[in-house]
Amino acid sequence: MYGILPVDKPAGISSFGVVAKVRGIIKAETGQKIKIGHTGTLDPAATGLLILVLGKYTKRASEFSKLDKSYDAEITLGKTSTTGDNEGEITPVSDKKPSLQTIEAVLKQFTGQINQTPHKFSAVKVDGQRAYKLAREGKEVVIGPRKVTIYEITDISYAYPRLKFTAKVSSGTYIRSLAEDIGTKLHTGAYLSGLKRTEVGDFDLKDAAKISDLSYSSILNNLKQ
Repeated sequence: MYGILPVDKPAGISSFGVVAKVRGIIKAETGQKIKIGHTGTLDPAATGLLILVLGKYTKRASEFSKLDKSYDAEITLGKTSTTGDNEGEITPVSDKKPSLQTIEAVLKQFTGQINQTPHKFSAVKVDGQRAYKLAREGKEVVIGPRKVTIYEITDISYAYPRLKFTAKVSSGTYIRSLAEDIGTKLHTGAYLSGLKRTEVGDFDLKDAAKISDLSYSSILNNLKQ
């Protein structure tokens, strides 16, 4: 068995947890342990499109991880989080309520190629280890900025303190860092309070298999090659 399996990951399960579930379903049916990987981590609190690669396609994992991606994001203004999302310790920063016009002007500053520093609680590797693992152990995490591209920010919806938008970005872009950077530019502070990945390259969330519907037959039916 081999191929590409797009999965709709719900909140509350890790990307590795999705891999383990699919592997378990296949093993229960066939008795075989199939090699499975994913091609871009989604945090447990995040939802949406997760691309799994099975069998010989695991050798192509890096190819799929380098594809452009689209996200539906929600950020909360006026507060910051130690982890950059709603899993961390939340601290009030400002009660300033920027106008939609101000927000749109700031968002334009983030389109195009920009320098972005991944959050210390991100999955980026530092000296061979995941940054979030080092951060949780209380170790110093030093991550340098890198160039990423934000192609467009659309579907902007704003009702203080919630700001929602869709962002199409290059591989390696961290929406959590984008949320914090937007808060800095607005002088309000901000953190990522919701995230759904909707596209990876030509793969679309609407075509992904739901975790609750996964079975051996549905895995076979949804495998792409």
